[in-house]
Amino acid sequence: MNKQFEASEASALVNNYDDIWLVAGQRTPFVDYNGVLRDVSPTDLGIFAARALFEKSGVPASEVGGTVAGNMAQASFDAYFLPRHIGLYSGVNPNAPAVLVQRLCGTGFETILTAADQIKLGKAKVMLCVGTESMSRNPVSSYTHRAGFRMGQVEFKDFLWEATKDPVFGGGMGDTAENLAKMYGIGREEVDRFAEQSFARAAAAWDAGYFSDEVSTVVNSKWELEGYQPRGLKLADRAQHCERDGHVRPTSFETLQKLRPAFGGVQTGGNSSAIVDGAAAVIVAHGDWVRANGIKPLARIVAGAAVAVPPEIMGIGPAPAIRAAAKSAGITVGDLGRIEINEAFGAQYLACERELGLDRDKSNVHGGAIAIGHPLGASGVRLTTTVARELKEAGLQFGVSSACAGGGQGVAIVVENAN
Repeated sequence: MNKQFEASEASALVNNYDDIWLVAGQRTPFVDYNGVLRDVSPTDLGIFAARALFEKSGVPASEVGGTVAGNMAQASFDAYFLPRHIGLYSGVNPNAPAVLVQRLCGTGFETILTAADQIKLGKAKVMLCVGTESMSRNPVSSYTHRAGFRMGQVEFKDFLWEATKDPVFGGGMGDTAENLAKMYGIGREEVDRFAEQSFARAAAAWDAGYFSDEVSTVVNSKWELEGYQPRGLKLADRAQHCERDGHVRPTSFETLQKLRPAFGGVQTGGNSSAIVDGAAAVIVAHGDWVRANGIKPLARIVAGAAVAVPPEIMGIGPAPAIRAAAKSAGITVGDLGRIEINEAFGAQYLACERELGLDRDKSNVHGGAIAIGHPLGASGVRLTTTVARELKEAGLQFGVSSACAGGGQGVAIVVENAN
């Protein structure tokens, strides 16, 4: 193990949990940038996911004692109110407070860990966690014109592009993947082969019906809230419904090989995470409440960890995060029967795989973000739901969900099959 990663693991923020459960999870389809979800605000995507979760799970929204929402880009003028509005319009008790969390691409995980911490502290029995992101609605913006415009200095920039650049080392997120490719000796062919597999696994999972229990079809909707203004969502292009992840399609190695490098190395638009819109939601609850209500949860939340790594190799963050979370859980990486690592970039995933010595047959077995997409604030909720479902499917005990985060971070959650 690299000594820098040993230091990252030693400095990890970790916590473990004895009797806290991931009750259920649900998400919207993840839809390509500028697709049929392009006009829907992240707040309304989050409301839809939460309402679908309550309907599918049968858990009354009124049981929730607090909402934790995650979102990165402020993509609507009412963004300040996002967590509160998600709670109110999904039917949560209006007296239950709400909070927004943000750990870049680790934001979705942070919603779950924050909820687990609140429950562990005795502040609530049941929490709603929602991660939501509209990549399409990222603004074209200016931060310097409040006092007016100087001649020749009118400056508006694409937030979606500019926000991926880290000025601490002067590069973008794609450059960090290229740095890892050099560090671990990862070539273009290997990255494209991995991307081909991600697409194939996700397409096979959809065809086999695996995602049907996890994904709720989005339809044009209107939500009433007594005494207040209604909210709703309307799909673009006169669409009446959206039922499937839009980027998932069989994609051959030969097709991927034809794409030009995006950052001067091994990464292309085809072997990097898809830019998509979407939301995901889960219910986290204390075991006393779960047992009292006769509920069969998805998984027990065992431990979580957040780490820091050098910003210029931020993509390696899952490696020390997974090690730290596993150690806190009292297990080893080898005890993990299923691993979900966010595929921000193909080379980034492969670097983590090498660093941890992972078995590909246990990792991202239903495809990853290269095929499914990475709506930044929502991915951690999806990945944790997915790995919990995979443990049930395979009859395995422990799994982990993880992601890197810009600025040089990693986050991981260890879960145990609820049987």
